[in-house]
Amino acid sequence: MNEWLDMQVFDLLRLHAAGMTHAGLPALWATVAILCMMILLAATPFLSTQPAARITLSSIPVLAKLIQPLLRSPVWIITLRVITAAVFVLAISAGLFGTPIAERNLATTLTWTLWWSGIIIGIYFVGSSWCAICPWDTLANVLVRLRVWYKPAFAKGLNLRTPKWLRTIWPASIMFIVLTWFELGVGITTSPYATAMLALTMIALATVSLLLFERKAFCRHFCSVGRTIGFYAELSPLQLHAINNALCAKCTTLDCYHGTEKIEACPTHLVIGRHPDIRNCTACGACVFSCPQQNVNWQWQINPLQRLASTRINNSEAWFILILASLTTFHGFTMLPIWETLVQQTAMVLNDRGQLLLTFSLLMTVAIAIPISIYSLIILLAQRLHRSQWEFSRLFNQFALPLLPIAFCYHIAHNLTHLVRESSGFTAVVLNPFGSNTLPMSMTEKHARHFHPLIADELTFALQTLLIILGFWWALRLFKQRLVHFPVGKVQQLPLVTFLFITSLFDLWLLLQPMIMRM
Repeated sequence: MNEWLDMQVFDLLRLHAAGMTHAGLPALWATVAILCMMILLAATPFLSTQPAARITLSSIPVLAKLIQPLLRSPVWIITLRVITAAVFVLAISAGLFGTPIAERNLATTLTWTLWWSGIIIGIYFVGSSWCAICPWDTLANVLVRLRVWYKPAFAKGLNLRTPKWLRTIWPASIMFIVLTWFELGVGITTSPYATAMLALTMIALATVSLLLFERKAFCRHFCSVGRTIGFYAELSPLQLHAINNALCAKCTTLDCYHGTEKIEACPTHLVIGRHPDIRNCTACGACVFSCPQQNVNWQWQINPLQRLASTRINNSEAWFILILASLTTFHGFTMLPIWETLVQQTAMVLNDRGQLLLTFSLLMTVAIAIPISIYSLIILLAQRLHRSQWEFSRLFNQFALPLLPIAFCYHIAHNLTHLVRESSGFTAVVLNPFGSNTLPMSMTEKHARHFHPLIADELTFALQTLLIILGFWWALRLFKQRLVHFPVGKVQQLPLVTFLFITSLFDLWLLLQPMIMRM
């Protein structure tokens, strides 16, 4: 056992010596971040309680001619769905029948380097638009309803109501944990075949859900990717909204909810003019096309935090936010050199051999449990100090929300490193998606990719520093505004603010460390 562990450590050191790590954030940038965060602690004001100002994009003269035609016909969304589904099928085919070399196969490079890294970054600019063209949902619709987007002529599937015990996002939280276990523990990110099988599994789950349940239960309750996008999209300025809420209040047909002869009902049970629940909106556009008053449109919200400040979070949503924040930092931690040392030492204690799945599972459980336990203790402390009339569960749910911007901004900062350093050479993979007649990437190629990122290192470092500061600033403002609705005393606020500060510091520390290249 000791000899085997020595070999693992030797291989790790060899990779590090070969320069197979991304440079961490310089200490100077980290110092700037900490100083800014400390200033924000003393200077961050409350948000206004007035309704957030919104700009309807189609009302902007420059954009009107482009956007209005798109809002009159669903052809554009159908076209995008077909394109993404075709690319998705190509990636699956490459994974099943192409080269097993991860960096030469479209399945792994597209999924783990470009798609997942890019989609998190893109959420801020386009909200939950990815869900509108999701290939899993598109292919499930083709298999079940023989449609890409339009409402089928007659009901297909059982159309059962989702059982009450499933009408939460606990299934999505469980899927999130399972997918992370497969990604980081089993290592499917370096296996094109396993990546393709995972994609097929997601299609199967979406298809079975569409066969069994009404509307799209998979999108609202089961899909961890969709729920992650939905929560992060709460922080995006671009959102679907009713233009005039007064019109929606007078509406008697609720076509946005029930649908029309051609347009399906809202897949996630939303009445967009009365309950603008952004985190459950898939941006599919059904409400846009079904509204007889043309009262739904894409809008740019000047300050999304202003609306989010009064949002109520239920227990399953609070747990999802906490799990999301924990797994996001855990994902970054597993790419540090120190993680490999921790795994080896834990495996030695457990006498774990082979792929070390027992060791990984234990460490992953601890990584999820520690921050959630600390958060729970802090909520309990705040409640006891204040002798609050609020129940523990209510405080637990509502004060989980300020963790969302911290997780979101760190997630972008982490993925930015992957995107700018590991996407080099993607064009060659697109031209040869199956990786025919290719060899593993040479050390020279890896060095070239490492030292020639898409953007300069200093710009990357500046963006990452800004993101950490921004995440903490948003979290602090959101926390202070929630005090209007869930008041606790100034002394009792201290442990909660401290938790937000320490969480941001830990994310900053992760960025300071050199990160092992994924492939």
